[in-house]
Amino acid sequence: MHPALWISKTGLDAAQTDVATISNNLANASTVGFKKGRAIFEDLLYQNINQPGGRSSADTELPSGLMLGAGSKVVATQKEFSQGNLLTTDNALDMSIQGRGFFEILMPDGSLAYTRNGQFTLDDQGQIVTPGAGFPLQPNIAIPEDAQQITISQDGQISATVRGQAEPVVLGQLTLSDFINPTGLQPVGQNLYVETATSGAPLQGVPGLQGLGSIMQGALETSNVNVTEELVNLIESQRLYEMNSKVISSVDQMLGQVIQQL
Repeated sequence: MHPALWISKTGLDAAQTDVATISNNLANASTVGFKKGRAIFEDLLYQNINQPGGRSSADTELPSGLMLGAGSKVVATQKEFSQGNLLTTDNALDMSIQGRGFFEILMPDGSLAYTRNGQFTLDDQGQIVTPGAGFPLQPNIAIPEDAQQITISQDGQISATVRGQAEPVVLGQLTLSDFINPTGLQPVGQNLYVETATSGAPLQGVPGLQGLGSIMQGALETSNVNVTEELVNLIESQRLYEMNSKVISSVDQMLGQVIQQL
C-alpha cells in the first residue's frame, strides 16, 4: 500500500478534529464565561532511512538524512483563558471576574468545581446557586427573605439592606480560586471545570488580592470566542481537509494507472 494514503488519512482525521473544536467554539459564542479551545497538532514518527551525520565514505558524512514522515495527529485541545468582554445587566446576583480566578461551586457528590460564569440566582433557602442545575456557590452565603438590596463589593463582600435596619448587614465574604496552570483544568460541561494533576491545587484568596481578579456586580463576562477568527480557522481547516482528500485521489489514480499497465 502506498504510504501517502495512510499519511493523508492522518491529515483527514486531524482536520476533522480541528473542525469539531472550531464548531464547539462557534456553538458557545454566546455562552457566558465560555473559553475557546484550540487543537494542538504534532507530526507522527519518522522512518529514518539515512541518518544525518552518517558515514558516506571513510572521510565524509551525510550532510542531511532521508526521513519519511508518517503524518500528523491532534494531541490536545487547549483552552485559552483570555478575558471576555463585559456585558452589563440589571441583576444584582450577576457577577464577573476582572482578572484571574474562578468561582467555586459545590457539586452534589461533595467535590468542588470551578467556573467563570457569574450568572447566579437564589434557591428556596436563599442560597446563591447556579441557574441551570442549582449548584451552590462557595462559600455558602444565604440571603435573608427580607433583603431589599444586595450589594457585592469589588473584594467580594456581600451585604444587603434588611427591612427595619438603616445600616446594611454583611452576609459573607466571597472568595476566588486560581490555578498555576488553568489550561490543565478539565471541562465537564455546564460551564464547569474540575481540578486535575496538571492544573495544580486551587489557590484560594480574596478578590483583588494576591493576583486574583476583582468582582464586578451587575455584569457578566461574555465568551472570548472571536467569531470572525473562528470562521477564518474553519476555512483553513476545510482547505486542509480538501488537500488531503486530493492527495488520496491522486495516489488512487497513480495506482490505477500502474494496475492497468501491468
